[in-house]
This record gives sequence, C-alpha cells and structure tokens, in this order.
Amino acid sequence: MKTINSLFSTLLFSVVFIGCQPSTEHSKSEVSETATTSSSREFDLQGHRGARGLFPENSIEGFVGAVELQVNTVEMDVVISKDNKVVVSHEPWMSSVICWGLNDKPVPEGDGIKLYELTYQQISNFNCGSQPHPNFPQQAKFATFKPLLSEVIAEVEAATAELELESVLYNIEIKSTPEGDGVFHPEPKEFCQLVLDVVRQGDILNRTIIQSFDVRSLQAMKRLDPAVPLALLIEESESFEADLAKLGFEPQIYSPNFKLVTAELVNACHNKDIRIIPWTVNEEEDMVRLLDLGVDGIITDYPDVALTLKL
Repeated sequence: MKTINSLFSTLLFSVVFIGCQPSTEHSKSEVSETATTSSSREFDLQGHRGARGLFPENSIEGFVGAVELQVNTVEMDVVISKDNKVVVSHEPWMSSVICWGLNDKPVPEGDGIKLYELTYQQISNFNCGSQPHPNFPQQAKFATFKPLLSEVIAEVEAATAELELESVLYNIEIKSTPEGDGVFHPEPKEFCQLVLDVVRQGDILNRTIIQSFDVRSLQAMKRLDPAVPLALLIEESESFEADLAKLGFEPQIYSPNFKLVTAELVNACHNKDIRIIPWTVNEEEDMVRLLDLGVDGIITDYPDVALTLKL
C-alpha cells in the first residue's frame, strides 16, 4: 500500500492545524441509527473530496489533512476500474485538469481515458497532484495518485488513531449515470455491491453515508442494505417534493447545491426529519447564511475556513 509522506504530514499539521481547531462546544447527536459514533455532532462539517482547497482532490493526503483539521466527515467520490476495484476519483476518466501521465506527459482533454477500461495498477501510475489547479491556488502540489477506497479507509483510520481523535464519518458518492452504464461503470446494483463490500471489509459500515445524484444507485443501495444512511444529491430542482417522489422514499439526508437553500427548504426537510447538508460551500458569507438558516452541515473545499466560525 502506498502511504503518505510523514514529513509532509507533519508540516501540514504544524502550519494548517494550529489556530484552526474547532470549537469544543459541539454537542453530539446521531446521524442515523446506523451512522452513530462519538464523532456524530449536531452540525456535520464535511471535507469535500478531502479538503480540495488545500490538497489535491480525493487524495490520501487530502483526507488525512481533513482528519487533522478535525472535520466530522470525509466526503469522496468513487468509480470502478476494469478489474472491479473501487477507486476514489471524481471523474470516471483521467482528467487533464488534475492528472499527468507517465513521465509527466499531458493527459488528453475530455473523457478518452476511461478508468473503467484501465486496471487499478494502470490508474495508480498517473500523477494526480503535481499539476496546478486553476480554481484552487492555495492547493498544495506534490506527486500523488488516485487511491483505492480501501487505502483511504486504512489511512484515515490510522491517522485518527495516531492523533487520538474521534472517528470520522465517510460520505461516499456513487458516480453513476444512466448513460454511463457499461461505459464508465457497471450498472447500479453491481456498483453499489462493490462499494458495500469494501465498506464492510473496512469495518466502517456504521460510519458510512452513501450519496448520489443518480436515484437508481440510492434505490439499489437501499435494497442491498436498508440500514445504510442515504443522501440525495441535487443540482437543479423542480421542487423538494418532486425530488423525493423521483427517489421513491425519504432519504436520511438531502444535499442540494447551496444556492438552492432557503428557509422554506430547511423547514421542509426538518418537518420530515431529513437532514439538509448543502454543497459545495466555500465562501465565508455563504457559510454564515446557511448556518443562520439552520442547515445540519455543509460540504466544503475549505474546512479550515468553516472552522473559524462557531458551528
């Protein structure tokens, strides 16, 4: 297993963590009957793709960095390789924005290099951390790779133990679309089963949330294990009621684009005992607005900014 660079981790801890510790006034509550741990708090601060504003996205270093910042939840995306490995990656292809090929050769733009057509050994040879990101100038740059979900779990669990921190929750997004079946990923039932197997093997089932924009994947996961908390991701919405009708049941969490959040939407969720955790909230003024509206958490690329607020 590839491991994080210990010197880099030490530097991160001393530079980023000091002065950004969260308030000790958090009270604890359950996310659901399944995801109940000592880390479950009334407000759920989730590090988006680890902590994308500070580290290469969906990298082991980013997830460990988010743990050191003491987020409640590490949020990530997963795809499937040719050899049925669960890989942590936002796109089901090799993105030219964040990755370089062998010997630092440029990766072609577009979706030509499909991860579903590569073995994990091939995928792990790409450098997905050294290239400057146009949207995240503060992001640390160093060579890293797309990890397996199992590797992320092992490293995050080791980091929390070493730092004597509370266990974190895992919010895992199934990256599927109807048009992507058989092209970028297996069909939803197989996709979900592969993810569920890794989660069980990693012994984090009671701390896992499964989220997706694809209602088929949430429906498939519910059939596979009804106890797993589910989060419905929403980018555009006709209405809250229409979104739930499309899903066919009430999820534990409703996660809309933060721009869609209103007082009425927060009330509608809470009236159904559904937690509302919007994405991706990066500006302090938006964080404050959402906190004032009473959301149950936020997903952010900058957990360090959020931690300066009283959550």
